[in-house]
Amino acid sequence: MGNQKFDLIVVGGGPAGLLAAGNAASQGAKVLLLEKMEKPARKLRITGKGRCNITNTKPKEEFIKEVFPEPRFLRDAFNEFFSNDIISLLNEQGVSTVVERGQRVFPLSGKAWDVAEGLIKWAKGKGVVIKVHARVQTINAEDGKVVSVTYKSLKGSTYETVSCKSVVLATGGKSYPATGSTGDGYKLAADCGHDITTLRPALAGVETEQKFVPANGLTLKNVNISLKVKGKTIVTEFGELEITKYGLSGPIVIKLSRLIVDYLIQGIKPELHLDLKPALNHNKLDARLIREIEESPRIAVVDLARRLLPKDIANIMVEDLGLAAQKNLARITAQERKSIRMWLKELRFKVVASRQWDEAIITAGGVSLKEIDPHTMESKIIKGLFLAGEVVDIDASTGGYNLQVAYSTGWLAGKSAAQKYV
Repeated sequence: MGNQKFDLIVVGGGPAGLLAAGNAASQGAKVLLLEKMEKPARKLRITGKGRCNITNTKPKEEFIKEVFPEPRFLRDAFNEFFSNDIISLLNEQGVSTVVERGQRVFPLSGKAWDVAEGLIKWAKGKGVVIKVHARVQTINAEDGKVVSVTYKSLKGSTYETVSCKSVVLATGGKSYPATGSTGDGYKLAADCGHDITTLRPALAGVETEQKFVPANGLTLKNVNISLKVKGKTIVTEFGELEITKYGLSGPIVIKLSRLIVDYLIQGIKPELHLDLKPALNHNKLDARLIREIEESPRIAVVDLARRLLPKDIANIMVEDLGLAAQKNLARITAQERKSIRMWLKELRFKVVASRQWDEAIITAGGVSLKEIDPHTMESKIIKGLFLAGEVVDIDASTGGYNLQVAYSTGWLAGKSAAQKYV
């Protein structure tokens, strides 16, 4: 391998790396993909709880609203390769897809493994040479231009240097380190002279002061949650929430976690206000409670709670409010009725921490966008070095958005490398 020369070496075999490698190879480039794990796309195989939310079919103008911190950076990448393109590519590889709620796209089989194997099959079909158990040590440059890559063979502990005209750095971030996503790319980029913005775990559950351990694992659907800082509502999300032994998780909490982490870094502990009955305003909910009391005056308070909520959390509400569980509704006071209403509409959780890298779905932060040409994904620091995927300071909401960022930036990087350095 050391005596061979390649037009392009792709570092990292995730979705960004596979798309970059395959696209460059399809344009005539001789491409080597180096992956340190035993097989490419390890993280992709477990994403979406093993189902893989491939992409999202929202129009570009809506899609980019889910991207941070600078969505306009991706306009060229999205124009080159977008959701319809990855769906078509996978379909051609025999991976059928289905669109579900929220315009999220999944493999029809429900298996993330099929998506990973489809991308690998496509890249190999284009002529990409894939070498696994290969951990890149350095990207070597002379006179400000990429000339070779040195990697360590993890099976034999030998080092090899391979000549190349360009490199696509697509190593992923730091989340789910067991899949090989351990932040190697940030060091490689920094060694090439790039600035790395602060790295934070993103799209993760949060730890709260108030915990509902008896309801651990309970999912609450169709609820509202508001992120509040110093009494001001920052944003509100509607959807599904999961109660955990450490606090809160689920889609709507995970979506807010990027903002939450940034506040925590500033030393600010925000609050989450949960509305368990968003379809009813305070007046309508109070009328509902009064009606329940009038129609069933002899049932116990705990029975009323179970009419309003799942059993586990109903019991928690009664205990949390200090209500007598077996007390008849006929004896409930106006103040107790108000306390129930407030608990249902404005249940408060003080956030104390975010879950860390082993649970975060993606990484926020990365190689500074100021140092990357958005038209090509080429480094402004080192000629012939291209960056794609999670290693770049771009992240997005949950819902298939982050994977599309990886595909699109990888595709553009591979195309640009092939056109410029072949």
